[in-house]
Amino acid sequence: MNLLGAQGKLEQPLTRLVIHRPDDWHVHLRDGAMLAGVVNATARQFARAIVMPNLVPPVTKAAAADAYRSRILAAVETGLDFTPLMTCYLTDDSDPEDITYGFKVGIFTAAKLYPAHATTNSSHGVTDFTNLYRVFAAMEKIAMPLLVHGEVTQSHIDIFDREAVFIEQILSQIMRDFPALKIVFEHITTSEAVDFVEASTHPIAATITPHHLEFNRNAMFEGGIRPHFYCLPVAKREVHRLALRRAAISGSPKFFLGTDSAPHTVGAKESACGCAGIYNAPYALESYAKVFEEEGALDRLEGFASQFGPRFYGLPSNQNHIVLEKTAQAIPPHLDIAGNHVVPFHAGQTLNWTFQGQTSH
Repeated sequence: MNLLGAQGKLEQPLTRLVIHRPDDWHVHLRDGAMLAGVVNATARQFARAIVMPNLVPPVTKAAAADAYRSRILAAVETGLDFTPLMTCYLTDDSDPEDITYGFKVGIFTAAKLYPAHATTNSSHGVTDFTNLYRVFAAMEKIAMPLLVHGEVTQSHIDIFDREAVFIEQILSQIMRDFPALKIVFEHITTSEAVDFVEASTHPIAATITPHHLEFNRNAMFEGGIRPHFYCLPVAKREVHRLALRRAAISGSPKFFLGTDSAPHTVGAKESACGCAGIYNAPYALESYAKVFEEEGALDRLEGFASQFGPRFYGLPSNQNHIVLEKTAQAIPPHLDIAGNHVVPFHAGQTLNWTFQGQTSH
């Protein structure tokens, strides 16, 4: 069999990928029964994951993050090597001292800025980002990354324009006022975001999801309303999807893997006010491999998935490896999780790659 090994050397035809074990730099693991039902899908593929703090109530203090981490680890199957990296949910009155303490003792890896009402469970989010300037100053001093959900929320701004307006009105100002603050622009969806990150000399990077690489906004309306393609930030025009694909395969260390996997039950998605989010964790690496293969860039998947994220966060790359085989697998129409049906990304489709687990390579 031909391999793409640790040196990234590609031979054709490729039937097997061996890369350093990846990390997921943006995931929603939920809590309670849903946590127990989804965490191992992430833990099987990824060594580490940046865990989102938008629970009910949100994770706003170091003690709450430490307790949440314990619940996550308790739900991980025996034999799986997985490290959850915890984040602090920022509010208008966040305490810089608690955040600094949490980072210094290894509880917090980063802090998350949700504009109020921007996405799922963001009602406690920030109403005015200048309220956080004391927090940003403390984070800049200790080199703690700021993770941003990059959308404004004013109702008069079109939902498809909210990422671009966020760059202009908020992100640019934060970067001017805190020039050394490390920032991850999460789950970017537009060519404007790609261009902004590429051109910036600021310590900024961006994560890209598998679903924003795969479909544009038309997918939500093909043959009727398709709620299982609804996510936030919402998918944009085709020109933006193509820009994201170019960024992902570019080999630039400014772009790396973050699934934004967000499970919701079928009932929560298929309702009068359906929830935003796509559950892609069970087949995440296969989905990314599909995109990179279509773009003729499988030799760059390892950098995007396994190297650039740790480098930006100042963490070591994982030294063990995982295997993807060029074997077709049919994705089921739904998964049974916590006593409910959850529709996974690529439901009813066939993916040409199959995750085979870790290897001693």
